[in-house]
Amino acid sequence: MTNLVPILEDILSLDSSMRFAAIIDLKGNISEAIMKKGKTSLKSQKEEEHFCKQVALGRRMRNEFNKSLGKVNYVHIEREKVTQIVVYPKRKTVYVTLEPKLNMERKLEIVHLIKKKTAYL
Repeated sequence: MTNLVPILEDILSLDSSMRFAAIIDLKGNISEAIMKKGKTSLKSQKEEEHFCKQVALGRRMRNEFNKSLGKVNYVHIEREKVTQIVVYPKRKTVYVTLEPKLNMERKLEIVHLIKKKTAYL
């Protein structure tokens, strides 16, 4: 099994606004997750685990429309306190959070870099 920590550390190093990164299996189980040093979680561990299950459920629901609408490139959610981004490599799901202050162009760059770094998962 691949050591996922270096991948997550690499993702968190993409920008100072990065907060949290997780790699989730297709059932919603967290394969690996890390919080960036100096950041505190906005959710408890139980809430984080529940959210990851919901991310996997969302992926399954979106897959129903792949044939008619095409595959999902990524999911981007803007909240008051955090930006959430979800990327779908083949066998895993990558979920990251970052500070919402970044402009859209930079967020799109981050999405592109995450997809590039995790395409083989």
